[in-house]
Amino acid sequence: MAGINTAQFWINLLKKISRQVFRKFLKKQGINTSARTGNQHVVPHPEGWAVKGEGNEKYTAIFDNQQDAIERARQIAIGYRASVIIHRKDGSIRDRMSYK
Repeated sequence: MAGINTAQFWINLLKKISRQVFRKFLKKQGINTSARTGNQHVVPHPEGWAVKGEGNEKYTAIFDNQQDAIERARQIAIGYRASVIIHRKDGSIRDRMSYK
């Protein structure tokens, strides 16, 4: 019985190591390996404030003021059961609202 547990231990360890090596390979190729969160970020933008989905390169929408951007991000986050992360002008995080 102990041999089966030992064998299973090594199989699980090899699986874990191979997943990590494969993820690093994909990351080096520019492929995102993390699961989509649906989190929405309200970030400063040259034209005002923008909503940007976490991990996305493009902005979802651009607004003149932060409050409008927060409201749009909130609507999207509710649909994803995710969070809204609100940034300051300097890019630091000032608040987070969860809709999970």
